[in-house]
Amino acid sequence: MAIKKVLVVGLGLMGRGILQVCAQAGFETYGYDVSKEAGEKAMGYIGTSLAGRVAKGKITEEAKTNTLKNIQIVSDLQAAANVDLAIEAVFENIKVKQDVFRTLDAALQPDAIIASNTSALPATPLASVTKRPDKFIIIHFHQPPTVMRLIEVVRAIQTSDETAAAAMDFCKAIDKDPVEIKVDCPGFLTNRTMVPLLNEVICCIYEGVATKEDIDLAYKSGFNWPMGPVQLCDFIGLDTLLHIMEDLHHRRGGDKFIPCPLLSNMVAAGYLGHKSGKGFYDYSKK
Repeated sequence: MAIKKVLVVGLGLMGRGILQVCAQAGFETYGYDVSKEAGEKAMGYIGTSLAGRVAKGKITEEAKTNTLKNIQIVSDLQAAANVDLAIEAVFENIKVKQDVFRTLDAALQPDAIIASNTSALPATPLASVTKRPDKFIIIHFHQPPTVMRLIEVVRAIQTSDETAAAAMDFCKAIDKDPVEIKVDCPGFLTNRTMVPLLNEVICCIYEGVATKEDIDLAYKSGFNWPMGPVQLCDFIGLDTLLHIMEDLHHRRGGDKFIPCPLLSNMVAAGYLGHKSGKGFYDYSKK
């Protein structure tokens, strides 16, 4: 099926980035959040982001205007009932997400694909709460969606070949690099392999092995990373990172996913990273 209209549900840091990416690619794009303020903030963020790209000569003023015209924030899901694809980007909690999917299942036209942006939760239990599990799939963007090209496409057991093909085509249409994950396994590919590394980096800070600045410099200079791992943790969100670790530890066992005490304490203190204004780095003045 051809995807022309897209709905993004949840307009936090990740959701508003997905909203911008879809609109930039020319899709008729709807944004929904239970908080009216979140929708207003998302449009402000996207406007600022696009203005910055114009100033740097990456896009034209016309492209900025067209992108903003492609976005419509709705307060009622019925206003976006005819979309071809809905992408959920709410908090990483399986019960919260399942409630969203039940709501979307009832609100959207019957042929619409329902997707989750979850970074670690399995696809099959999410698909199972809908009446269209064959039209469910995970489309996992990486943070920030406006910059990162990678998307993990994860099939539930019930996902049809047609849905998987449509999702892969959609990812290519928004100029991303989709990687198909063939097994519905905890953590998929990237989190399963990256989270233990990030956790070990946090342990190095906790133990005083090196400063956060030197750790980030080491990875950027030594491994050609565009962003250091400590800064990456802040952009992912320390609460999201902690949740992923705890979920992977529960599902996979062993000791490699046990969160560093520093991470747990920072989340308890409300230092969640870029989205809260402070994490390992201070973003409050930027």
